Amino acid sequence: MNYRIVNGAISYGAETILEEINFDIYDRDKIAIVGNNGSGKTTLLKSIIDNDILEEGIGDSKFETYKQGNPIIGYLKQIEFEDTESTFLEEILKSYKDITKLENKINKLQEQMQIESNDKLIVEYSKALEEYEIKGGYTYKKEYEIAIKKFGFTEEDKYKKINEFSGGQKTKIAFLKLLLSKPDILLLDEPTNHLDITTIEWLEGYLKSYPKAVVIVSHDRMFLDKIVNKVYEIEYASITEYKGNYSAFERQKRENYEKQLKDYEYQQKEIKRLREIADRFRYKPTKAKMALSKLKKIEQMTIVEEPNKYDLRTFHTNFNIPVESGKLVLSAKDLQIGYNGNPITKVSFELYKGQKLGIIGENGKGKSTLLKTLMGELPKVSGKYEYGYHVIKEYFDQQMEFLNPKHTVVEEFSSAFPKLTTTEVRRLLGTFLFSGEDVFKEIKNLSGGEKVRLQLCKIFKKEANLLLLDEPTNHMDILGKESLENILKEYKGSIIFVSHDRYFVNKIADAILAFEKEGVVYFNGTYQEYIEYRENRSLENENKGKNQVEKKKNTDNDYFRNKEKARIQSKINKLEQEIEQKENEIKELQEEMQKEEICTDYIKLKEIQDKITEIEETINIKFEEWSLS
Repeated sequence: MNYRIVNGAISYGAETILEEINFDIYDRDKIAIVGNNGSGKTTLLKSIIDNDILEEGIGDSKFETYKQGNPIIGYLKQIEFEDTESTFLEEILKSYKDITKLENKINKLQEQMQIESNDKLIVEYSKALEEYEIKGGYTYKKEYEIAIKKFGFTEEDKYKKINEFSGGQKTKIAFLKLLLSKPDILLLDEPTNHLDITTIEWLEGYLKSYPKAVVIVSHDRMFLDKIVNKVYEIEYASITEYKGNYSAFERQKRENYEKQLKDYEYQQKEIKRLREIADRFRYKPTKAKMALSKLKKIEQMTIVEEPNKYDLRTFHTNFNIPVESGKLVLSAKDLQIGYNGNPITKVSFELYKGQKLGIIGENGKGKSTLLKTLMGELPKVSGKYEYGYHVIKEYFDQQMEFLNPKHTVVEEFSSAFPKLTTTEVRRLLGTFLFSGEDVFKEIKNLSGGEKVRLQLCKIFKKEANLLLLDEPTNHMDILGKESLENILKEYKGSIIFVSHDRYFVNKIADAILAFEKEGVVYFNGTYQEYIEYRENRSLENENKGKNQVEKKKNTDNDYFRNKEKARIQSKINKLEQEIEQKENEIKELQEEMQKEEICTDYIKLKEIQDKITEIEETINIKFEEWSLS
């Protein structure tokens, strides 16, 4: 399979979004499209589906699109539910309609063969079984069961009607349908948004082994690092291809920039030197020929263009914390959190001055509930929490409900800081990329990323010494995340933040509060150190179980050990004899199936095959018993 766009372009009215698109997708490619918000990433995805929005680009090549094998393209926004009265499981099974159709065919053939037997039916039945195996008929149920579980749905959810689920859950179901339908080209626009770390880790593994092509727009750097083998970057309306994962792209981009800049500067010096020689001697008769040769040399050069500087337009701020907190910022002891008196989980931890605590875990386990409880927006169920001396806290709510949708940007900010002059307000908003006419946009018309920047701008201006941040990187592009990382790393106060962005968590947190299935675990260290601790803990538990078994064995005296050994050996010998006998029975039945009068008799063949299957099951049981002896 090959899908190709050559010298394409996209424009809306007089505005050019992308001026030269050269884009290739091959079988099993795992491709990332990266770039700042508004650069045209989603537009490029849409052009892969709808070539009508493409036009000729500025390159020398002839504009064309090429599709080898007529690939099926899957895109999340294309999926809709035709019947909201259907159940979740019925919707999922639509992704396997080829397999379920084959199942029905096989069942009908079996029924027909019970009534009559002929060579044509047997051949058709065999072909159907072979096709069923090739298409994954024996494994598809296990595949969707795992996927449903990993996306946080329960066994009961499978039988609920689609109209009983929330909007977010419907999006997850649509996403699952898309994944499991396995299109030739899978287009994913921010697939990790609103997924917890456990689900993201499963999705990484699924996409890495996905047998066809995947094109991903994502700001999750660790996610891209683990999946992709090719990166297309959109910058200044142009597309550049890089081989490797996201880290390889960053390295290559930096190296390419530095090399081109070095080559450019060297050539400019050489051009300047040659021109100075030509200007100096061009009017001297004895030197004129030499001077002209220098100008000719300049004309024959392949000019190295000055490289574009990185598009580093992003927000920034300078912190001022006029009031410092005491050493102990927050203490929580057996703090039970929940809604309407119904507990979700129990938490205990202490936060000290300057500490940055990252909260991670599956959705629905109480992470946001903890922040709302600590802010006093929700009552605690039981236990206690207490703030230290001089703690001034500010809260970032991922829902951003504090913003007034009828306000303009400048009105929203001015209402929070009425003592600031218009110049001061415009200057502060400018540091968060609100300039010119942007400040007169109404809140309801802002993008998700713009709302995040406005909310952060307000929070940082309030000069708190404790920040409680709930998913602050949602809707941010990679450059925005890097900017926020730098701001928070330099922040001298304390931070408690919830995030599913593992790269961000690893950069910021020096302690982890993990909401696990067994309960909430506090870990004093970085995210990477926590992962190593979690893996070592699993290994230790496994070894502990083995050691306990070993210890129990060592308490037996030699007499009983030897007696047990003799009994086991006797049992093994007996099992080996029984297995050998059963294998001989199968051999005899297989020889019988080769006889001329039987190989064309379907009913007799089925009877013999059923006997063989029964004996094989017996052998498997005895082998299992033998392996455990």
